[in-house]
Amino acid sequence: MIQAILVFNNHGKPRLVRFYQQEIQQQIVRETFHLVLKRDDNICNFLEGGSLIGGSDYKLIYRHYATLYFVFCVDSSESELGILDLIQVFVETLDKCFENVCELDLIFHMDKVHYILQEVVMGGMVLETNMNEIVAQIEAQNRLEKSEVTPRWA
Repeated sequence: MIQAILVFNNHGKPRLVRFYQQEIQQQIVRETFHLVLKRDDNICNFLEGGSLIGGSDYKLIYRHYATLYFVFCVDSSESELGILDLIQVFVETLDKCFENVCELDLIFHMDKVHYILQEVVMGGMVLETNMNEIVAQIEAQNRLEKSEVTPRWA
C-alpha cells in the first residue's frame, strides 16, 4: 500500500504532499528530502524508510526529473519496479496535461494536479495505470467544467 506521495524541488520545498496514513507530516517531508538529496544520481532509486517513516517496514521509491523529486513511500508489499513505473505514468500524464510540465505548473494548478493524482492513486491504492484512460478522464472533467454555467443572481 502507498503510504505517502511527496514531490519536492531541489531545495526541499514541498510542491505536492499526499499522506494516506496520518503521521507527523512535516518531519517526514524533511527527513525524506534529506535521505533522497544526499544520494547520487547514478545510485539505485530505492531505499529503506527513515526512523520516522517506519524503518525497514517501508521503502522510499523515487525519481528525479529536472528540478523535482517524485517520492513514493510504500510498505514492503509493493513492487519497487511497479512503483517506478507508476511514477513514470504520473509524470508523463502531468506532461500531457500541462504540455511540458514544470514546477510552476504544480504550484499554480494544484487542484488539477491533485485531480490527476486521484485518477491514479486513491486511498493508497493504485486505481489506474493506463495513461490514455487517465488523460481521457481529465479531458472529460475539463469539458464538464467548461460546460457549467455560472448562475445569475438577481
